[in-house]
Amino acid sequence: MVQDVAVHALISAFAGENVEARFTGPTTVSLSLPEIGDIPADVTTYTEHAGLLPPSEIPGFAAEFARGFVQGVRRHHSRAQAVAAASAVDIERLLAEDSLRIRLYTEQALADPPGLQAALATRPLAPGLVETVVMDLPDSIVPLNRSDLGHRTENEVFGAALRASIHREPHYVETHQLWGVPIMHIGQTHRYIGAHAHVLNRHLRHEGLGALVSFPVPEYVLVHAIGDVHLVAAMETMQSLSRTHVEQGEHALTPQVYWWRPGAHEDLPEEQALGSGLVPDLRPVEIEVDHEEKSVTPRTAAAEELLTLWTHDV
Repeated sequence: MVQDVAVHALISAFAGENVEARFTGPTTVSLSLPEIGDIPADVTTYTEHAGLLPPSEIPGFAAEFARGFVQGVRRHHSRAQAVAAASAVDIERLLAEDSLRIRLYTEQALADPPGLQAALATRPLAPGLVETVVMDLPDSIVPLNRSDLGHRTENEVFGAALRASIHREPHYVETHQLWGVPIMHIGQTHRYIGAHAHVLNRHLRHEGLGALVSFPVPEYVLVHAIGDVHLVAAMETMQSLSRTHVEQGEHALTPQVYWWRPGAHEDLPEEQALGSGLVPDLRPVEIEVDHEEKSVTPRTAAAEELLTLWTHDV
């Protein structure tokens, strides 16, 4: 009896999601979705759980299961359609229409499935962080496949995406004091702000020890120019603020703080640098401060080097 109730309840629940369903085996069903067609589905999880429930609770469980299952199928179908659209891109049209942009991702975000990062038009920006060419379409943002570069070189495509992200997308620059530490926010509501890592010279003097930089969310780049403020206070403040943005922001990237050292990339004229294939020199830094013991422990080699150089300058 329970099995019959579970079967009828699931068929009815799928019908409530505008999906026709029929059992083709004890734990398999055939689903017919108007926008997709017929697909087979394994519902072992449903049948096992339903068999443990009293009959009165089975319809509610069936409704919840069907809703989640159909939503998952439709999400997968939408992603598959986006991938199919991306595989037929016209790189020359995208370049002519300035439709390419740069978006940052963590290496971890592109680690699954294996080979994804290698398949996309992506390159390292800093340890743990990569920049990816994406197509800025009217209703979506779709990563560009490396196989779709056509006769264009990687440097050409990255250069075009960087220029469009920097020149065609609005941004603001604001500096605020946090615990006595001036921190510059380069930001906007779109997700291409990370491209401004390539034009930090616009906002900072190309001298001294450079700056502390972080990319906690796609809409912000945080920058502190290393200078008069005590370096330990600046590093501790940047670490704290970056963690806060990651904890509170959507689509967070990383709380990692980097030491930006102007170098070969910044020595080139800006337009040439964008298409050169070079990226800014960004090295991960982290410190641990024990205020009771009044001690500072560098957690990366770059942090130790930076503290040594700053102490020598002071």
